[in-house]
Amino acid sequence: MPQQHRQQTPRPEPTARILGVGIATLDIIHQVERYPAEDDEVRALSQRRLRGGNCANTLAVLSELGHRCRWIGTLADDSGAAFIRQDLSARGIDLSAAKTIPNSATPTSYITLSRATGSRTIVHHRDLPELTAADFARADLSTVDWVHFEGRNPSETARMISRVATERPDLPISVEIEKPRPGIEALFRLPETTNSLLIVARAFAEQQGAHDPKAFLQRFADQSNASLLLLPWGAVGAYALTSKRELLFAPAQPPTEIIDTIAAGDVFNAAAIAALLDHQPIDQVLQTANALAGHSCGQLGIDGAGVG
Repeated sequence: MPQQHRQQTPRPEPTARILGVGIATLDIIHQVERYPAEDDEVRALSQRRLRGGNCANTLAVLSELGHRCRWIGTLADDSGAAFIRQDLSARGIDLSAAKTIPNSATPTSYITLSRATGSRTIVHHRDLPELTAADFARADLSTVDWVHFEGRNPSETARMISRVATERPDLPISVEIEKPRPGIEALFRLPETTNSLLIVARAFAEQQGAHDPKAFLQRFADQSNASLLLLPWGAVGAYALTSKRELLFAPAQPPTEIIDTIAAGDVFNAAAIAALLDHQPIDQVLQTANALAGHSCGQLGIDGAGVG
């Protein structure tokens, strides 16, 4: 079954039109009492089959917050893709610009969720071509208020961003830098004409050897001209660095009990984008994003996080 949606809650009046560029996946989640040791055999407490993907999750929360969302990415032509289409369409997310790849398979994440800690371990399998700049060229930008990119397929994504800057220099752009990829540095410097946001994941920073988030963010700023840098740091909180090199911090807002941390980063991204669209000051943006991400960690799944 698709994720259950709280359709009895009236949607807020849409306030912005957001285009998200990234992936959508099939997630198969097994909850266990504790994460197993190597060569263990354990019984799952439950199994869920959900639609996942960083960008798709972020749009799901933004839609719940009342924004009009459109997703562009590649989809297979199998039952997994049908499941994804049904889920996103039920959330009011426009899929008309998505590209279907014939004779392909849906990317699938196999996730083990520990009841003891709320942490998750992911094994991901993908054998589906990435979206290209040529595919993105067919997307209509004339009715968009914000474009959010996953930092994937860097050379092609850089060309997509260049198109946005050329055709719509007024259009705000956000890019998520989640993990190291060949050529990812091409996405650190964005067109000067845009209001730009880079969201750098803690996992990326740590894989660069970072232990001090403040020092990392200041060093990273030497490689980036983004208007705003955000660095969520899990249970510690989140940091921001403005174009004037003002460093800000807001502590995390964890739930009473951590139940499920899956997609908490995607929820943070959505809340930050929504707060910026609402013209909140940056310190408030951090607080808003921390609050929504923390709320999502206190429940199973992200449904309802945007109205929590």
